[in-house]
Amino acid sequence: MRSFTLARAETLDAALDELRAPGTMAIAGGTELLNWLKEGIVGPDRLLDISRLPMTAIGASADGLVVGALARMSDVAAHPVVATGYPVLAQSLLLAASAQLRNMATIGGNLMQRTRCAYFRADTPLPCNQRVAGSGCAAREGDSSAHAIFGATTECVATHPSDLAVALAALDATVQLRSASGERTVALADFHRLPTDDPHGRHTGLEPGELVVSVTVPGPAAERSHFLKVRERVSYEFAVVSAAAAVQVSGTTLDQARVALGAVAHRPWRLTAAEQALAGTDLGDTAGLRAAVATSFADARPLPGNAYKIELAQRVAVRALRVAGGME
Repeated sequence: MRSFTLARAETLDAALDELRAPGTMAIAGGTELLNWLKEGIVGPDRLLDISRLPMTAIGASADGLVVGALARMSDVAAHPVVATGYPVLAQSLLLAASAQLRNMATIGGNLMQRTRCAYFRADTPLPCNQRVAGSGCAAREGDSSAHAIFGATTECVATHPSDLAVALAALDATVQLRSASGERTVALADFHRLPTDDPHGRHTGLEPGELVVSVTVPGPAAERSHFLKVRERVSYEFAVVSAAAAVQVSGTTLDQARVALGAVAHRPWRLTAAEQALAGTDLGDTAGLRAAVATSFADARPLPGNAYKIELAQRVAVRALRVAGGME
């Protein structure tokens, strides 16, 4: 680990001004950044502690649910507005990490996670274009069982690990970003970059000097929603495949469905074709649900080691829809 200096920001404006300095990175809970430092993924000259900035609010507004970027995962999951009105968010947070990590990790930090690809995180340098541009992608010829079936390229087949991001993508959430020059809003579904967007560079749309300040989920609330996560063990573990579903129903018939998958691409993957096909489908018609979901898999491009994800992801999406609709 490289040596670095540590400073603390007392105001948001001061933080944004200090982040303009080259070699400066922000740290809050530190549950992800400390891993990057230990693994040699990043080597900043200076860490700026932003944990005391006033960005922890959680609550409903005229725009919908607004969550500050420095709100702790445990606080968001337990908040009454989230637990009752947005169960898919609470479930994704509770399944995302151990209780100890949830008490430290922030919402903004969760969204800023890097891939858990074993080749990216390796202690011994291995070919990885995300670590060293142009070095190759060891996963393509190695163990690809945990890797992407959508949006991958010859440059990178990694997946994004955030469970929360999958739930937020299904709810059409937006991310508010701020820099010294102003504020802008980005759709959560577009916040994480695909290898085709920037194969050797930034993993998010965050510009230098910017901070995530909040996340907004537009209303109305999503009481009929569910997050389903398949993992290799019951205790804290990253997803093999996950699905977030939010539905509106008339009786048992789907009027509208929003579905996003996790652990299948470099960002949460919305099943837009399936969402259109699902309208009018009865939640009791499992075959009809499966056929509708399958329409979003025409572009799946699995590797030899992860072709199982096509079948598993469709099953997970169908079950998430049925649970969200009250059928299971």
